[in-house]
Amino acid sequence: MQGGTIPQPHIRSLNDAPTMMIDDDIFPPFTGFPEEMIPFFKKLKRNNNREWFAAHKDEFEENVKFPMQCFIASLAPLFGEFAPEVDIDPKRSIFRIYRDTRYSKDKTPYKTHAAAHFVLRGMPKGLVGSGYYFHIEPGEVFLGAGIYIPDGVQIKKIRAAIAARSEEFLSIVKDKKFVKRFGALDGNRLQRVPTGYAPDHPMAEYLKLKQFFVGVTLTDDVILKPKFLNEAAKIYAEATPFVRFFNEAL
Repeated sequence: MQGGTIPQPHIRSLNDAPTMMIDDDIFPPFTGFPEEMIPFFKKLKRNNNREWFAAHKDEFEENVKFPMQCFIASLAPLFGEFAPEVDIDPKRSIFRIYRDTRYSKDKTPYKTHAAAHFVLRGMPKGLVGSGYYFHIEPGEVFLGAGIYIPDGVQIKKIRAAIAARSEEFLSIVKDKKFVKRFGALDGNRLQRVPTGYAPDHPMAEYLKLKQFFVGVTLTDDVILKPKFLNEAAKIYAEATPFVRFFNEAL
């Protein structure tokens, strides 16, 4: 499947948004995140300990986890219109609230944000392959796409694809709508063109990149409105040729 023009998601009203059932769990249509979500994270940041969280776990379930699952469940049919190859699942896609503190100096046990990762079906969420990312924290909502930290094998395949399919790659990253939405590609890069490519290679600046990720940052008030669902789907749809390019390369 080549990158390029993709269908835009159908704008849904609350009346035609489906209810999803998974393993007897019912996820109603998304009607906006609750106003209590951001204040919960602010309180958690001040009280990041197991005793406080245990006493407020019901708040987390009601104001964070379940609304995230309803958002993802409502997002799934919209993704089905422009990226049906991606797994959008209210149980599998969401990240756990618990931090892995084994190798960190920061021993606080809980994340003070909510996040989800949407990847190809059959792939684990995380740093594997190219996909879509969703993140909410006080003051910021981030919707991202691409591959954030490719490993050595992945980055070689990506660079080979950029060199071999340069015209297709440029048609994606220089598309007017793409640039208007996401801007120019940025991120960590090498100082020199990687070994195996001429210093004056026409794609030199892209071959130097060590990250291939774009995103949109919004204020946290936008998540309170039902129309945020369609806006998120539109952003992800516009990033889909970019995401597919790297999955095809890998």
